Amino acid sequence: MGLFLENNYIKMMILPELGGRIQMAYDKIKERHFIYYNQVIKPALVGLTGPWISGGIEFNWPQHHRPTTFNPIDYKLEENTDGSKTVWVNEVEQMFHTKGMAGFTLYPDKAYIEIKAKLLNRSELPQTFLWWANPAVKVNDHYQSVFPPDVNAVFDHGKRDVSTFPIATGTYYKVDYSPGTDISMYKNIPVPTSYMAINSDYDFVGGYEHDTEGGLLHVANHHVSPGKKQWTWGHSDFGVAWDRNLTDEDGPYIELMTGMFTDNQPDFTWLMPNEEKVFYAILYALQVIGRN
Repeated sequence: MGLFLENNYIKMMILPELGGRIQMAYDKIKERHFIYYNQVIKPALVGLTGPWISGGIEFNWPQHHRPTTFNPIDYKLEENTDGSKTVWVNEVEQMFHTKGMAGFTLYPDKAYIEIKAKLLNRSELPQTFLWWANPAVKVNDHYQSVFPPDVNAVFDHGKRDVSTFPIATGTYYKVDYSPGTDISMYKNIPVPTSYMAINSDYDFVGGYEHDTEGGLLHVANHHVSPGKKQWTWGHSDFGVAWDRNLTDEDGPYIELMTGMFTDNQPDFTWLMPNEEKVFYAILYALQVIGRN
C-alpha cells in the first residue's frame, strides 16, 4: 500500500508497509524524480535484520539501517487548518521501547517537503539513539554533491581517516587521489566510499545534476542537524554488481545523508528519562542554479 501526498509542485509516495520510507518524490514543474525512484522492491542483505531496499528516503532510528526498515509500521493521515496535509509514521522500537514518529507535510503553495520528527524515551533510564535521514539520488558522470563552502575536510566512519574536500590530494579508502581529484563528482570515486563533513556553519547539503539542471537540497538548523554525508557503492565493477543486486533498470545512486545531533556515524546521542526531542528539516527540489 502506498500513501500519496500531492500539490501543484510535488507528488510523493510513502510506504508504511516498508518502514514508513518516502519511496517517491516527483518534481511536477521540472518533470523529474528529485529523489532516486527505484521502480522495483528488490531487497538485499544490508539492514540490521537482513532485508533492505535502495531508493527513496530511509529514516534511520534508533540505529542505522534500523531493524524495522523492511517492516510495516503504524501511520496516520492529518488535514491541517492551513490546508496542508501530513502523513505520520510511528513505531515503538523493540529493544528499549523508545517511540519514534516522523511527519511528512506538503503545503498547498510550497515547493518543498517538510519533515518533522518526534522521539520519546518512555522509560525511567537514559537511552541512546541516532537519527539519520537517507535520501538517495540518481547519478551519472554529471552528478555533483553540494556541501557548504566552509567544508574543506571530510571524515570516514568514526573519523578513522580524513581527506581534503572537495579536491582530495592523498589516499582515501585505499584510492590514491593525488595530485588532486574532485571527489564531489560521482564519476571520480571508483570504490565504496563514505565521507562526512565536519564543522560547517551552514544549514544545507544537497546535490546537482549538471545535465538536467536539477537537484536536491536538504535544509535544517546546523546546530541540531550537523550531519552531512555522501555514500556511494563506487562506479567500478563492485558498484555495478550492487546496482544489479538492488534494481532492475534504474541504475546507480548515491546517498546524501543528514544526521541529527552528530556529524559522524555511528555516533549516538542520549534521550533522558521521559525526554522528547522534536526537530525539523526541509527538502527542496532544485531548479537551475547557474553555470560557472
